[in-house]
Amino acid sequence: MQIVFLIILFILGACLGSFLCCQARRLHLKAIKSKTKLGPRSICLNCHHQLRWYDNLPILSWLLLRGKCRSCHHPIGYAEILSELALGLSFLGLGTTFDFTTTSFLPWASFVVLLVFTAIIGFLAIYDGLYGELPTLYLTLALIVASLHLILAEATFLLVQPFSITCIIYPLISVLALGGLYLVLYLISKGKWVGDGDWLLGTAIALVLFHPWLALICLFLANIIACAIMAPFMKGKKDHQIYFGPFLVIAFVITYSVSNYLLPLISG
Repeated sequence: MQIVFLIILFILGACLGSFLCCQARRLHLKAIKSKTKLGPRSICLNCHHQLRWYDNLPILSWLLLRGKCRSCHHPIGYAEILSELALGLSFLGLGTTFDFTTTSFLPWASFVVLLVFTAIIGFLAIYDGLYGELPTLYLTLALIVASLHLILAEATFLLVQPFSITCIIYPLISVLALGGLYLVLYLISKGKWVGDGDWLLGTAIALVLFHPWLALICLFLANIIACAIMAPFMKGKKDHQIYFGPFLVIAFVITYSVSNYLLPLISG
């Protein structure tokens, strides 16, 4: 049954990835006041052909169409399939940390909020990757949902453990280690090293990770992934800016997905 649960999560994540990528493009077109008219259904942004349902199947449609529009054969781009795969794998990875057979309300509520949070920061990663911006509205929403997840996680913890001062100190240190560092880098560089939204995204992620060591691991991993992926594109470019949003989100998913294995090592 666990395998079925994970398959369902992957499909759900892939569908959300497709939807969020589409919404990111819609939001950007509205932001730049594009003359492109968008209806309720998806269209090709090149020829404006309305897509059929079988052209909107996550991952499969992109592969069958070889990344091109069925009507005008214009390249669709890689953002769509990468978004679908990434969010699908993210939901699958997060699902491995959860015992779906539990009948308790708090663990289920916490896990559902975790998926909602991942979808929101997934949208932010897509938008940042495409346009180099992190919309303030969705950053605020991510912080709100992250705070809700923290409350549920604390409540779940207190059901089995007595209150400890670490319940307050750990999230604060995590926020300082992840969000605080990005804020300092932003202020020192005046936005040249990191964007003004990266510290807010880092703060939201730190609240969900809860543990300071997990926050530091996420920070380290995000920078390693960013350097590994962006290094080939930065050769000979002195002023090339890296958009950290997608790398922070990737690092968060990896860190959280293996947190059950990391925490015993950290605590021990």
